[in-house]
Amino acid sequence: MSTMKKIDKRTRAQESSSAIERMYITMRHLFNRGFYKPMGVSGETLREALLLLRPEIYGSIGEEKAELEGLLYVVDRLPQGIEECTFINLTSDEGYANSHFKAIIPPKRRRNCYRIDDEQMNIEITRGRSEIYDILTHLTFLFVESHKISKRVIIDEEGTTVRDWQKLENAVSSTKKLTQKEREIAITHTANILGRTFNELTEAYPKFATDTQPERLLHIVYWLGKLAIEETINNNKRTITFSPVLRERLGHHIHGEMWADTIKSVLHKNGLLERPIHIISANMHSVMNSLFAKGTLKGADAKKDIFETYESLSDSKNSALRNKVEKSALQSGMIPIKDSSGTNIDVQIFDTDKIDFSNSEFKYLEEVKENKVVIFVMDYAFGEQAYETLDEFLKPIKVNGKNVHLDVKSISIMGKAGILEGGKGDVMIPNAHIFEGTADNYPFKNELSKDDLLDCGVSVYEGTMVTVLGTSLQNKEILKFFKNSTWNVIGLEMEGAHYQKAIQAASRVRGTINKDVKVRYAYYASDNPLETGSTLASGGLGTSGVKPTYVITKKILEQIFNS
Repeated sequence: MSTMKKIDKRTRAQESSSAIERMYITMRHLFNRGFYKPMGVSGETLREALLLLRPEIYGSIGEEKAELEGLLYVVDRLPQGIEECTFINLTSDEGYANSHFKAIIPPKRRRNCYRIDDEQMNIEITRGRSEIYDILTHLTFLFVESHKISKRVIIDEEGTTVRDWQKLENAVSSTKKLTQKEREIAITHTANILGRTFNELTEAYPKFATDTQPERLLHIVYWLGKLAIEETINNNKRTITFSPVLRERLGHHIHGEMWADTIKSVLHKNGLLERPIHIISANMHSVMNSLFAKGTLKGADAKKDIFETYESLSDSKNSALRNKVEKSALQSGMIPIKDSSGTNIDVQIFDTDKIDFSNSEFKYLEEVKENKVVIFVMDYAFGEQAYETLDEFLKPIKVNGKNVHLDVKSISIMGKAGILEGGKGDVMIPNAHIFEGTADNYPFKNELSKDDLLDCGVSVYEGTMVTVLGTSLQNKEILKFFKNSTWNVIGLEMEGAHYQKAIQAASRVRGTINKDVKVRYAYYASDNPLETGSTLASGGLGTSGVKPTYVITKKILEQIFNS
């Protein structure tokens, strides 16, 4: 009996794995084709695979009731107003920034989008295939949800709708600001349409609201339903297209090459090109704050516990405090490079020869001054973009007709990841990355270990990490298989294998950097997708991410300064 149960569980994991593979093959085929209709025959495979998979992040996608947390997660990563559009066009960087069109940037995903007219939204793709997969998966979810709405409101083949829908339409089309009473009446009708309770909708309502659109949840539900009704009754299908220029450019590292060339020219201009370089992939605040916060802050701020200070600095309301630390960093040799290549990866360069370490957390003045190391911090990459950017950066640069190889001493990757054992804010130290859906695996010697972080007040897990094709495609069955099998997976993320692929290519195959380059990987948990209510859709880390971020940053910097 137990054997049969094991077979059933394994089969479900295999089904899920097969569904992910089918989705990716289908998405690549549709991209090559140039267009498709998500709710038509061409989008059927994607819809079926997503409904079979039922990823944790999309909650109740397979049920009749609408999914609210998943909807919020998706609309935060897509441009405002996309629910109104029948035509969605994925483009390369094709010059819209120089036009009258105003860029719409989703709050949780930095990408430029442009509303061309009432019917069309253009989304700029500059971060590679992973970004296309991410968008298409979210759009498939959105359109599946929209048809749940149409099924609940259409009464007959002529398109007659239920009373709830007419009341929602009246509320959305009203030009007056809704009173509390009118809003609650509209929520009541919307709850019936979505198959949710009044309480659930009231709780979700403010999370969707923006300054310009306080009734945004009503607006989203109405337009999703309206376009789904038009698809059902009039066969007026929504269409996703891929511009010819995007199809031609994708995979050619155009944005990554521009990004890398800009940085190397800045290094050359500042006389840093031939100095020892330590690369850190992290956010744009932890290294800067770790190096300069303690020496900059005076009075009451200086008396605080250092982690309280970091928490204050992570709060966007404390802009004066943040500006103070940044000013201090700029005066001490920090060179910020705002991205202009389209990669959306900003950079900070720290010349340690110009840093006064006497007031910092780090007491390695003589060694650092002697080595004159350069710390190069790059913002988080997205999926396959990690390979494109690091691969281009590690290539030599031509100076006066000669190839100059960068003296890269170490590469440290700090990122957010889903954890399979433990909770938000815990730390994962990988010893290998396995790439989901392939036989590729990348074992490596990690300079960071569990012992380095034992006394830091956070739980630490050591093992294998899986680099997934998309966090929004994982379900419990796949993740349990990874966790409980001999793969010994402790977490999932999207960039590790891509970074390691670039590092191994440069250090062991091409010979463009030292073959003994030191590698460090550490991740802090943004969610636990195996726990209901702890997925990415349940909200951000808040201040619980501050401690692990700075604990990891401190250990990376200590190792750099002691090497």
